[in-house]
Amino acid sequence: MAVVENWLPPSRENWEWLCYVWQFFPLITAAQWLIDWYPQGKTSTESRWNVPGKLGWAVMESAGPVTLLYIFFTLPKELGIAELPWGNWTMAGCYIIHYIYRAVLSPLVLNPSMSPMSPLVCLAMLAFQVTNAISIGGYLSGYGPTSDTDYRWQGRAGWMFLGLVLWCWGLLGNMFHDDDLREIRRAADRRQRREAAEQNKPVQGIDKVYMIPKNGLFKYVLYAHYFCEWIEWSGWFMIGGLDCHPARTFLVNEISTMLPRALQGKRWYVEKFGKDKRYGTPKSAMAQGASTVSNNTLAAAVGPDEATVTEFKYTKHDTMVESCVFVFQVITVRSSTANNAADAWL
Repeated sequence: MAVVENWLPPSRENWEWLCYVWQFFPLITAAQWLIDWYPQGKTSTESRWNVPGKLGWAVMESAGPVTLLYIFFTLPKELGIAELPWGNWTMAGCYIIHYIYRAVLSPLVLNPSMSPMSPLVCLAMLAFQVTNAISIGGYLSGYGPTSDTDYRWQGRAGWMFLGLVLWCWGLLGNMFHDDDLREIRRAADRRQRREAAEQNKPVQGIDKVYMIPKNGLFKYVLYAHYFCEWIEWSGWFMIGGLDCHPARTFLVNEISTMLPRALQGKRWYVEKFGKDKRYGTPKSAMAQGASTVSNNTLAAAVGPDEATVTEFKYTKHDTMVESCVFVFQVITVRSSTANNAADAWL
């Protein structure tokens, strides 16, 4: 039974039209290059209409996997397809795994706090997720390859394996660098609670605690978690191959909206922490490379009373290989080494 006739699941005509139009999404993101207004995350603004960060993120991100799963299990029946190729299942599985982490575990379990967001941002991102899921879902569920002997899967086992490896590394890198950002707030929360107990000071909250991350690829890339996600979806596109136009469109659309957001973030960091820090060159706003964090920088982030240490650096997990192995540990319990280092930083 269709939820929305000819759209959920989509008819072939509607799916082809949507895929064509969806290619022009980067034109919409042109506005992001011109203005810094983006009421979400570190650039969120105070408003009575704001949506709680955790709830808003979970709802809008969940729309994608829910839509794709519905199409994936209903459209083949409508088209009389008894069994989809294993390659289709692989791509769908990778997509769902990503969003289990991104839409459920990250906001509802792992993140200690999230800044509120404008309902406009929430609705826009929800629309992005649904549109993207219809594009991908239609391809994987019957409008793309429908058998293992299809030319789009034949002779591509090697490329699919390489793509899957790249996807795994990108996902693990994204998870590691996300957790590095979380540790900033977890350490701030521990510090505040410790001081509240020892000095009878009120806990101020950590929704707006920001610092310059320094570990893993953050040494070189200001938005390392973005970069790793692009690697992840590049690998996913490699699994599908050049003929998988929804995967290509998704990758291009994601970069087109995340790159200007990174540039906005760079300008925010410069305004917040000063121009004396190395955030990258004008040609590469993603580069970071800061090796120390001054007391003034810490004071700007968490208050002058807490800015007592000028430098913080992990010594145990510097390489990307070690980082990706370590991610399995930090998802369940942060190591005492990292906790103690972050506590010392704050």
